[in-house]
Amino acid sequence: MSDTIIIGADHGYAAMKTTHFSFPTGLVGYEHEPYTQQDVLEYGGRFYVVGSGRQPLQKDKTATEDYYLLTLAAIAKELAFRGAGPTAAVHLAAGLPLTSFGRDKGKFKKYLFRDGQPMTFRYEGIAYTVTITEVSLFPQGYAAVLTQQELLDEPSVIVADIGGWTVDLMRLDNRIPNAATCRSLELGMIRCLDEIAEQIRRTLGLSMTAAQIESCLQGESGSASEPAREIIHREAGIYVRRLLSAITESGLDARAMPAVFLGGGAALLKRHVSATDGLCRPLILDDVCLNAKGYERLVGQLSARAAHGG
Repeated sequence: MSDTIIIGADHGYAAMKTTHFSFPTGLVGYEHEPYTQQDVLEYGGRFYVVGSGRQPLQKDKTATEDYYLLTLAAIAKELAFRGAGPTAAVHLAAGLPLTSFGRDKGKFKKYLFRDGQPMTFRYEGIAYTVTITEVSLFPQGYAAVLTQQELLDEPSVIVADIGGWTVDLMRLDNRIPNAATCRSLELGMIRCLDEIAEQIRRTLGLSMTAAQIESCLQGESGSASEPAREIIHREAGIYVRRLLSAITESGLDARAMPAVFLGGGAALLKRHVSATDGLCRPLILDDVCLNAKGYERLVGQLSARAAHGG
């Protein structure tokens, strides 16, 4: 078995992210092999098509096997991308919201670790044997911000990680998370997309998919009509104002200190956040894989310190 490979995984409600991939959390199980091997995971005698839509909200991600199966798919994708062999030892780096970090850390670590036993599965027709040798967990958002060197000299910074279901807030004071400021608001992008879809149905009688709406928010050319585009951007602006208001009500003033917006929502709402007046210094980190990259970076730093006796 080769040297241990560090793989970061961001277990979002709407999407799984690794350093090089982002895919929806949808998971459809089959008793028999599907017609295609693309995005198909075979584990425990069942087949799963990975990434088809999004699964129902799971506030406790350890309640079912779904997020473990998604983790296996994420590991397989990264191993294939990096040219590593299908037999690998993996140091898994993942995260949790700071609001629930202490409560859920032990349970989530156990859920992913599985006693360090080798796991055999197939992904897209390739047989894998993966041993998760260690699981390291970090606060979401914080790990991503640590990749932004220019922010670390600021005395106070607001971090808003806009995920699928929640927006996780914290304030960093002299680079350290202030636990008393941490909040988790149920104002994630799923809420925004659902409201936009409802307004389009009411106004135009059209049933647009979340993928169509996301594409429009990203400024991509598509078949959406101009009236639909107007509704999409109008409602996105309303969502941003509502989000900023909720941040202020949480005791964090984005007019007084820099605010970092990251996560999938930041990527979709970049133009609307940056165009909002009155913010001290909004910084949009639109790389949806930034948390996963941050987790890997932190494990690398901790490993280097341990190697040098630090």
